[in-house]
Amino acid sequence: MAKVDLVLLHPPAIYDFRKRPIKLGPISDVIPSTPIFEMYPVGFASISEYLERMGFRVRIVNVAMKMLKKEEFDVERLIASLHPRAFGIDLHWMPHCHGSLALAEIIKKYHPEIPVILGGFSATYFHEEIISKYPQVDYVVRGDSAEEPLLQLLKTIRDGRDPSEVPNLTWRNGGGTMVNPLTHLPTDLNSVTIDYGHIMRQVVRYMDLTSYAPFTNWLLYPLTAVFTCRGCTHNCKTCGASSWALRKMEGRRNPAYRDPTLLAKDIINVQRHLNAPIFIIGDILQPGSDYAGVLLRELRRTKIKNHIVYEFFRPPTGGILEEIARTTPNFNIQISPESHDEGVRRAFGRPYSNRELEDFLAEAVRTGAKRIDLFFMVGLPEQTYDSVLETASYCRHLLEKYGEEKTISPFISPLAPFLDPGSRVFEEPEKFGYRLLFRTLEDHRRALEEPSWKYFLNYETQWMTREEIVYSTYEGGRRLNALKGEFGIIDPALAKSQEERIIRAVEMMKRIDVITDTMKGEEREEGLRKLGIHVREMGKAIVCDKKELEWPTHFLRMNFLRILRTILFPNRPNILRAS
Repeated sequence: MAKVDLVLLHPPAIYDFRKRPIKLGPISDVIPSTPIFEMYPVGFASISEYLERMGFRVRIVNVAMKMLKKEEFDVERLIASLHPRAFGIDLHWMPHCHGSLALAEIIKKYHPEIPVILGGFSATYFHEEIISKYPQVDYVVRGDSAEEPLLQLLKTIRDGRDPSEVPNLTWRNGGGTMVNPLTHLPTDLNSVTIDYGHIMRQVVRYMDLTSYAPFTNWLLYPLTAVFTCRGCTHNCKTCGASSWALRKMEGRRNPAYRDPTLLAKDIINVQRHLNAPIFIIGDILQPGSDYAGVLLRELRRTKIKNHIVYEFFRPPTGGILEEIARTTPNFNIQISPESHDEGVRRAFGRPYSNRELEDFLAEAVRTGAKRIDLFFMVGLPEQTYDSVLETASYCRHLLEKYGEEKTISPFISPLAPFLDPGSRVFEEPEKFGYRLLFRTLEDHRRALEEPSWKYFLNYETQWMTREEIVYSTYEGGRRLNALKGEFGIIDPALAKSQEERIIRAVEMMKRIDVITDTMKGEEREEGLRKLGIHVREMGKAIVCDKKELEWPTHFLRMNFLRILRTILFPNRPNILRAS
């Protein structure tokens, strides 16, 4: 087998999670992955396809997934067995800061001569600290589009050249930190793609299905995603990928969009292989109504049977839902009002009214949406403990008014474990009523060695302490769970078991607090170990059940003949080439 040029490693959030007694809490309850965040970034797929197309061999290894699937899996043995030209590790969102740096250290233990590359939003924000403080990392590729800089870096590593001309690169030159200009910032996403055919062929090449599955139960529920853009036009105050954050961090003034005709082909290509939901990442109205119109017109050329999930950043108007229903009859919706309180919502950066939200919900129900997921959050500007509980009361109002078809499903989750570095609140916490508890990468890494998610939180607000954020999340979740059982959105037996799970979680948090407050050293560690928190609990959500997140799908979820044909007879990538 030819030498692998780049191995992309996806770390667990906390490297030693299998050994330490930790209560990770509901920090990932409303996403498919566990609190170990085993879902690797979508950029891994586009990076792998791009570099392979340019002549470099790439392998993805999902270390987090392997650790979850097999408790005795030996990470060090795996890394020692790999001999690529370079290793790449994602540090996209901050929850991976502990695992990313631990993997880099293991690489240097066994392969001191092989370069280690970090990339992602969080790596971009902390690029100078990483290179100056962590000798196990050789390079940081900055920005939201790493494909071309990685290509140029791999060429310099292969040829033994100086990397001073590689765009977006921070690197170590002797004892000093070198910061190359951030000049690669694509204005569109037409030269990169998420090619599921490429992923299927990689699985066969390396005989490693575990590493390419995005989350633990993907084979049973093969959710896929296509992306509309990189960047955003909105300014949610705690988001590290907001327009404000990306302009400050990487100089991006406008999002880079994928051509809607290519996006439509992406969706059609997924449907040929999988009979499962397809999530469209990004609001299709963000680039304007013309963009959405072209996308839907192109999709109408093919009968779309799969369930399609549309996310909206604010309630749309102008008949778009009727067009969606006509184009994709099996359509589902996600929207995040964040709070029932319009003042809190406005302070967060979502300035629309409850009337606009409810008019949208009425239209979505009328046009036949199969699922309408509403996401609320705890830890927002101007939000109090009582306000969180009032959100649950507002959800009762919505279910009474629009819940007859049992399509509306509300969720609540904490803004956890960290405020995003680079967000407005992280940069100007006092201005927005926050107190930032950790500032550096090392502060955050050490926080993840604490025994519960309460101690991970890198903030509190003038309206809520960390403890109030934790316990209002549990109580808000408990009330929503009871509502969903009452209105028949979930089975009453499931609602009862979830209620018991929430109660146990609250009791466990209190016991951890007592041990943390009254014990030190080995006595503290022994007290925590006796609590019996175990890795097998990681996959179970607390304030909701993971199956509540699943959109409808077909009994036969995969077209095995089409998959086999794609593996044997590769197609050209779905891109627009520059003339």
